[in-house]
Amino acid sequence: MIPKEMLKKIRQIEISSRRLVNQLFAGEYCSVFKGQGLEFHEVREYQPGDDIRAIDWNVTARLGSPYVKRYVEERQRTIILMIDVSSSLDFGSLSKSKNEIAAEVASLIAFSAIKNNDLVGLLLFSDRIEKFIPPKKGRIHVLRIIRDILCLKKQGCKTDIVQAVRYLNRVVQKRAILFLISDFLMDNYEKGLNSICRRHDFISIIIKDRFEKKLPESSRIGLIFFEDTESGKILPFDLSQARVKDRYLMLAQEDIARRKKYLSKIKADIVEISTDGDYIKPLSLFFRKRERRMQYA
Repeated sequence: MIPKEMLKKIRQIEISSRRLVNQLFAGEYCSVFKGQGLEFHEVREYQPGDDIRAIDWNVTARLGSPYVKRYVEERQRTIILMIDVSSSLDFGSLSKSKNEIAAEVASLIAFSAIKNNDLVGLLLFSDRIEKFIPPKKGRIHVLRIIRDILCLKKQGCKTDIVQAVRYLNRVVQKRAILFLISDFLMDNYEKGLNSICRRHDFISIIIKDRFEKKLPESSRIGLIFFEDTESGKILPFDLSQARVKDRYLMLAQEDIARRKKYLSKIKADIVEISTDGDYIKPLSLFFRKRERRMQYA
């Protein structure tokens, strides 16, 4: 049984996501993602200006005048939400954890997809495969996805994206639109993402908390202890020392720059979201940029 509070939260996410889809994202989503290819539609008589490579010679020979084949884009797409559920996603310094933000973002993408008759699947991973839901359509299916993101009793604490990618490549044979939602607090993710980008249309959604980018400014806080939720290690930080905060800020900025450089190199789209901000704005910006890019492709 799902607790009443969790059912209420799932319902709130559904209402909010469907409203945003209807008001903002339905058209943007449809315009930036291509179908899987072309499918045959009909034959019609040749008209001046038609590409002669489209002539159907069998029909032409049978009817005695030239006919061409017409194709339409196969619009139904497969969306895979690949979500990191390692322990670092449980953290949030404000009202929502990174995991809760991930559920809301995934819900928004999923409802946009089913509104356009697309299939949506889910892969939850830590340092093991926690759960896989094959792609399907429909509201009930999306509600199940939201529930499983929020209610999952995970077995692992750490992150192994290489294992997750290998699994995904086995179970998803057709080219898909893949959204990886993670805080990217992991090592050696490059090994996995290289193969993903060759097979799928890949979008990275990076969720960070404000304190993962910059420590509190107040010098009165003094000595605090940070716990690495994935390894259990506890590290002391003396926030009264400016050099400690400066060093932390420098390492955080280097990590961001290194990740952006790598993701840009493999031509992955990047969406950055913070738990202390609005995720609608970065998602809208992503859709607009991608739409412009496709127009000039």
